[in-house]
Amino acid sequence: MRKLLAGFALTTALALPVAAQEHAAAHTDPVTAIQPVQGMFMGWVTAAAEQVAEADYAYQPTSTVRTFGQLFGHVANSNYMICAIARGEDDPNKGNDFEKSTKAEIVGGLKASVTYCAEVAKWGAEHHHDPVDLFGMKGDVTWALAFNASHNAEHYGNIVTYMRMKGMVPPSSQGGM
Repeated sequence: MRKLLAGFALTTALALPVAAQEHAAAHTDPVTAIQPVQGMFMGWVTAAAEQVAEADYAYQPTSTVRTFGQLFGHVANSNYMICAIARGEDDPNKGNDFEKSTKAEIVGGLKASVTYCAEVAKWGAEHHHDPVDLFGMKGDVTWALAFNASHNAEHYGNIVTYMRMKGMVPPSSQGGM
């Protein structure tokens, strides 16, 4: 019995470091872990911005909400602003308001904001616990970038509603994404 227990203990002792190494190799920092969510929603927002006709960029379900164009532009502006705050730098888009732009400028702004936020996320992988003050709320880089992803998800929901009201099928319902 002692030989059996000793063998079991030895096997377990040898297996634990291997299991720990496999877990460590699969583990990623929290900023990198949330990037697929950010990418999914921004992929859908950008695809929707491309799909909506330029004439429909002026569509506004009621006078108390943004137009399609303003909504897409707001997402681009916010991506720049939130990611810049997370990194502790000036907004590289400052002075350029995509809410007052053409469809081509808005689509370009969305794509550029995605690229910028991806660069910030790469930096954030090493700085995920650095403190951030976002709109008077205290958090860290991970929290700020998660806030950005959830903000984009919130507005994608608005975009879906607008698209359905116009008889369009939103990108997330088209399959293949």
